[in-house]
Amino acid sequence: MKTTAINIKTDPKVKRNAQKLAEELGLSLSAVVTASLKQFIRTKEFSVSTGFRMTPFTEGMIRQAEADLAIGNFSGPFETIEDTDRHLDSL
Repeated sequence: MKTTAINIKTDPKVKRNAQKLAEELGLSLSAVVTASLKQFIRTKEFSVSTGFRMTPFTEGMIRQAEADLAIGNFSGPFETIEDTDRHLDSL
């Protein structure tokens, strides 16, 4: 297969992170770019997706909330804002 070089300018951190992710997936950055270009040609579309990922802090908060719920360690539900305020003031 005949190949040609493409020279682009990008932030060094972007390149490092892309290379690291490609490596984690068992790919070269060249393979990722080539696949992206082929898809762009095939579909005539360009899309960007940022998959939602929770931070470790958020994951921990959710685990704690689930654990609290499992043992009945929660307050409410409250019928009115006033009921909620009274409860919070009692803490």
